[in-house]
Amino acid sequence: MHAATIVKILGILLMIFSLLGNIPPLLVSMLYDDGASSAFLNATLVLFVTGLILWLASSGRQKELSNRDGFLVVTLFWAVLGTAGCLPFIFSPSVELSVTDAVFESISGLTTTGATVISGLDELPQSILFYRQLLQWLGGMGIIVLAVALLPMLGIGGMQLYRAESPGPVKDNKLVPRLAETAKSLWLLYLSLTVVCMLSYWAAGMSMFDAISHSFSTVAIGGFSTHDASIAYFDNPLIEFIAVFFMVVAGINFALHFLALQKRQLKHYLKDPEFQFYVFILGSVSLITVVVLAADGTYGSLFEALRRGVFQVVSFATTTGYATADFNSWPLFLPYVLLYAAIIGACAGSTGGGMKVIRILLIFKQGFREVQRLIHPRAIIPIKLGKKVMPDRIVESVWGFFAVYVMAFMVMLLALLTTGLDIITAFSAVGACINNLGPGLSDVAQTYGALPGAAKWILCLAMLLGRLEVFTLLVLFTPMFWKR
Repeated sequence: MHAATIVKILGILLMIFSLLGNIPPLLVSMLYDDGASSAFLNATLVLFVTGLILWLASSGRQKELSNRDGFLVVTLFWAVLGTAGCLPFIFSPSVELSVTDAVFESISGLTTTGATVISGLDELPQSILFYRQLLQWLGGMGIIVLAVALLPMLGIGGMQLYRAESPGPVKDNKLVPRLAETAKSLWLLYLSLTVVCMLSYWAAGMSMFDAISHSFSTVAIGGFSTHDASIAYFDNPLIEFIAVFFMVVAGINFALHFLALQKRQLKHYLKDPEFQFYVFILGSVSLITVVVLAADGTYGSLFEALRRGVFQVVSFATTTGYATADFNSWPLFLPYVLLYAAIIGACAGSTGGGMKVIRILLIFKQGFREVQRLIHPRAIIPIKLGKKVMPDRIVESVWGFFAVYVMAFMVMLLALLTTGLDIITAFSAVGACINNLGPGLSDVAQTYGALPGAAKWILCLAMLLGRLEVFTLLVLFTPMFWKR
């Protein structure tokens, strides 16, 4: 364990976060003269000075990171910066959040969960609203990935950080030979997609402020909005279509987008098994939802059922969490279908949450293989994704992830029940937070503000577990990790 190097990297990340996270909303506050400038100025100074002290204290004593170091840095980053992000909420007199609520809002933003404890968004200062959206955008691709692009210039290797940070069961895929170039390519693609999304929203009728803010949370698959009514505030089918399109795109593995730009062709999308299954899930759940809504007569026309149904399915299945309808009033069957779709989540290598489509696909294939083995006990039956045979090690890791995921889910569900929540609220809150979805059912359909303080801290842990994909966090609690 190289403590000095870990402290140095954490200091660098704090300084980067203090500037990227607080300077833009500070400028917004000055532009709109909304009275929140001091909150961001104070937060910038506190975080930058703290990061500088950590960096100076460990300067000149760095070593190459090990795998264990990578896990510790990534976990500390999300825990420390998720907590540090609460400072503007605490310093701003217009928000009036407790420490618990401020930390919850910050972690929810940075992990792109989208669960909020704030009501009355329309009355908040523009800079605070912008800060919430920016947190999600920075967390979407991950400041770690941005830092990996910069670390070589600072003399620090970043492969261990990249592997610990990357979502999905396959950790070693690089888009280009040099890791720093991979990180730069991902961030450039992420930025470009955000700009196109912003321009589309603006052209469709959003104000420039709302367009920028919602492009951040759409491409990051975060779900925060500048209005209490979320996307329903605009009541614009074109805006909803744009949101659906970019949510679907952001839920696809960014490596496929990179190849599309590099090779100037789209056929590799159709050949990718995970993409095929992703589209199948979105299409089948959308069809079921629209048919049930139309048959139940929830809306007056088929167009309205199609409009509301498809939007909510895509929003939940990609774990974004935007809303254009009161899905709690839908036939009881549908809200649970949406929640289960969120558990599946988006593709690996995307900005979405959930278990990831590729894991669900491999679980299905492994289950079918076991059925075949019952019929043919001596047969050698490989698991394939397309034409590629998946190593048994990856299949085993998927089952291990699923087992730990279920156990973590059940433990946190029981913990929430001890705080006095009803079973539906507790179940959906854990499901929404560990899958980085945001809105749940019953008492957490709109905000989490009414939950007990203990429940909010449990859900903060759930959000971190979801963002770090369970293993990265839980490995720190094993005795083996700390042995020399």
